[in-house]
Amino acid sequence: MMSPRLSRRLIRHHLPLALICFASTWALCITRPYPGIVPRLAFGSAYPALVLLCLALLLGPWKVLLGERVQTSFDLRRDIGIWAGIMGLFHTGVGQFVHMAGKFWLYYTYPDWQEKHLQPFRHDIFGFSNDTGLIAAVILLALLATSNDASLRWLKTPGWKSLQRWNYACFALTAAHTFGYQLGIGGGRGWFLVLSVSSVTITVLLQWIGWRRRIGVKGALSAAE
Repeated sequence: MMSPRLSRRLIRHHLPLALICFASTWALCITRPYPGIVPRLAFGSAYPALVLLCLALLLGPWKVLLGERVQTSFDLRRDIGIWAGIMGLFHTGVGQFVHMAGKFWLYYTYPDWQEKHLQPFRHDIFGFSNDTGLIAAVILLALLATSNDASLRWLKTPGWKSLQRWNYACFALTAAHTFGYQLGIGGGRGWFLVLSVSSVTITVLLQWIGWRRRIGVKGALSAAE
């Protein structure tokens, strides 16, 4: 039987988040001039994933700025993170078949590398963008798999929190992947570049402000003692 808490989360969080993800992906898909559904889906899922990841990282600092106590885990941040993970992993899976005629391994290795390179792994902007995206997806998978109460009980609070802090690395890798495609490959510029820069900048700024606020509060408490 479904618990009242889970019922509330499904209605208040997951249903709206699912509708937002599907609607934004659909809107981006139908407005892209790309031939075929795969490139459209890859593009359409990229920006919702980025925005949701940024939003999940913004909630903690926002609570700090409001003077609220930040819990180890609270449902809204967890549920936004879950949908960021779903969209990010979907984007990664679909994205493997946009270029290179479906030969996804060529995202990471050079074709006929023996003729021009000393080793097979790409070291150009295309390879960098794909490598950072793939590593971010692996981290997302680990975060998504442990975004539940059972994992929190099993890992205990310190272990679970240490694992979840990898979301900062995931954020940095996602930003690198995004800007690599936008600036180096041309996977979306104009307003999409503005959206990406704004989302990343606001997230970094609020994280820094929240960190400074927490350090200040700890310093004040230490001085009072």
